[in-house]
Amino acid sequence: MSKPRLFPLTQKFAAALALLVLVAGCATTPTETMLAVPAPAQKYAAVVIDGSSGKTLFEANSTAPRYPASLTKMMTLYLLFEALEQGRVSKTTPIPVSDNAARQPPTKLRFRRGETIDVESAIRAITVKSANDVAVAVAEYLGGSEQAFAAMMTAKARQIGMRSTVFRNASGLPDAGQLT
Repeated sequence: MSKPRLFPLTQKFAAALALLVLVAGCATTPTETMLAVPAPAQKYAAVVIDGSSGKTLFEANSTAPRYPASLTKMMTLYLLFEALEQGRVSKTTPIPVSDNAARQPPTKLRFRRGETIDVESAIRAITVKSANDVAVAVAEYLGGSEQAFAAMMTAKARQIGMRSTVFRNASGLPDAGQLT
């Protein structure tokens, strides 16, 4: 029995991100076959695509603007995984925590200014705890500032086909200008 082919970490993450984008209603593919939309559809967005043919089987509010929330942290992780894959950081690279990162509202790990977290722990903290302080620390480390990192996230979104997504922070905390 042969082992399944292993994909680089970024490719696996990209596949997971693409699935979330489709489920969150970010796809803009017009469809010929639509199923009945259950009420109240306006509050929710959904897309179901046949994996073999690429044909959209169901769509509800897929092009309506949404706040990206957890999608934002996924993009933060995507850029961190990309930095790992490119050798710009390693799993043991210490990421410093700034005053700005430490001041983030919960959920967080309650770091203080000057403390550090290694990349591997940062990945776990963002993934499992949804730690806002860690997401901001990662953003500042990779982008120089959270604002510059948000611009990097938006550029990456464009590169992977998320044409209408704009990121303003690394955590997904509310920001009127952060939409997908």
